[in-house]
Amino acid sequence: MRWFHLTLIAIFVVAILIFAAQNLQSVTVSFLNFRVGAPLAVLIALIYLLGMITGGSLWALIRWALEGSKRPAGA
Repeated sequence: MRWFHLTLIAIFVVAILIFAAQNLQSVTVSFLNFRVGAPLAVLIALIYLLGMITGGSLWALIRWALEGSKRPAGA
């Protein structure tokens, strides 16, 4: 099973590297009065990381709230 997972990870990494190599053109992203120009692959990676951070934080907050609501009052 370990080799299967390692093979999947290797295929995923190769696909990401191919994507990054094919998307090196610079793009500009604007939000409000803020503009960022960078290669498309870099911007996608940054957005993915920001999504992981905010999604993980939201999930932790929801778990904390659910665990707190299950405790008896005054405990």
